[in-house]
Amino acid sequence: MRPEAGEVLHFSEDPDITRFVPHVAATARQPEAYVWAVTAERCPDYWFPRQCPRAMAWTTPDSTDADRDRIIGPGCGERVHVVEYGWLEAFLTVRLYAYRFPAEKFVPFGEPVPNAVVATEPVEPLGPPEPVGDLLRLHEEAGIQLRLLNDLWPFWDAVTASSLGWSGIRLRNARRRRSQPFVDHGDENRGSVAHGA
Repeated sequence: MRPEAGEVLHFSEDPDITRFVPHVAATARQPEAYVWAVTAERCPDYWFPRQCPRAMAWTTPDSTDADRDRIIGPGCGERVHVVEYGWLEAFLTVRLYAYRFPAEKFVPFGEPVPNAVVATEPVEPLGPPEPVGDLLRLHEEAGIQLRLLNDLWPFWDAVTASSLGWSGIRLRNARRRRSQPFVDHGDENRGSVAHGA
């Protein structure tokens, strides 16, 4: 599920939105109100239940072979998404929808590399929302490895110290670290391509 040329997408579990009004998201680190959407490159970051914590890593032109093999795995493609076992049922059963918006209403958001696109005025979808469908199949068709772990944090620590691109979304919903006090990581990103909002 990706946008057509001239479009961006917004993913939601709510199929009844007819008009999107700028707002300050609960997870926002900025005070401005926006309507959020993503380009084709960032869509896979949102092939999850909305509240599902996920850690993602991918190769970039600056990634070393050693980091790719250590974190993604030899012969395992160029990208991996990691979720906790406790979120598997929700991942398999969620009803997720994609809203299509005209791309010209949005501008890139995020530094140094944009991780989303935003609009500062209300936006109406181009049509009714489309069911995203089978999230596992979307990952398979996109060649994205999906990994299940009891604990995201060892993976997160390894990937954020690596040369790979990475993104973490809804990390505050992950199981707490076993040996360290809880730190609210929010949503974090880095890499040479756009990152999740």
